[in-house]
Amino acid sequence: MNAATLAPRPDIAGSIERLRAIGREFHARNWSLGTSSNYSTVVSRAPLELLITASGKDKSALGPDDFVRVDAAGKVVDGSGRKSSAETLLHCLIADLVPSLGGAPVGAVLHTHSVWSTILSGTDLDRGSLRIEGYEMLKGLEGIGTHETAEEVPIFANSQDMRELAERIRDRLSAADWSDPKRPPCHGFLLSRHGLYTWGRDLEEARRHVEIHEFLFEVVARTRAATLQTRPGGPGFQSHSIPVPRG
Repeated sequence: MNAATLAPRPDIAGSIERLRAIGREFHARNWSLGTSSNYSTVVSRAPLELLITASGKDKSALGPDDFVRVDAAGKVVDGSGRKSSAETLLHCLIADLVPSLGGAPVGAVLHTHSVWSTILSGTDLDRGSLRIEGYEMLKGLEGIGTHETAEEVPIFANSQDMRELAERIRDRLSAADWSDPKRPPCHGFLLSRHGLYTWGRDLEEARRHVEIHEFLFEVVARTRAATLQTRPGGPGFQSHSIPVPRG
């Protein structure tokens, strides 16, 4: 199979090349190591179809054939016989649910496995979210225009049962306040000791949201670690002991 087989629309080949470039970039930045992570873009809205990375692919070396098309239920519909990621259902959920709740249309979903998101999603799981407040870089998230705000990034306990996990995510996002179309309640979520899911109206916005989240995760984790080192026995941001990776 080649890119043309996957893509009756001419712009699909361009999406494949952009996803391949994102894979190389995210691998180089230590956000998508091994065969971790998965990326998707919406190729049809009625009916909903996504182009998503195939299962078990090294994101630093994605080829033109390392993608499949799936329907809203996550079923492969391109006849390739390839297997999509185990987490395809979460991509389908986000693409369908967020606009239905009042969020902007979702054109792409990106999932990464960085060191910082893995650490913070574990330390803050009991709280249920990671609070990020007062940073200028928050303005890189769509709809935020000031540092004088806070972003609550929801955290969900990880699971290998994607249907059960998808229902928990659906329930929590559905209960959030989406009444302000310019300021969604969140721009992504974390799976505990796993990684980040974020989205955007297109691939460029989704990529930016990954970059902003990952910057802020590192700032929060390093700040907590520095606090613990300089104030032993102090509150230490909920007294979490956070190792600081080198590099």
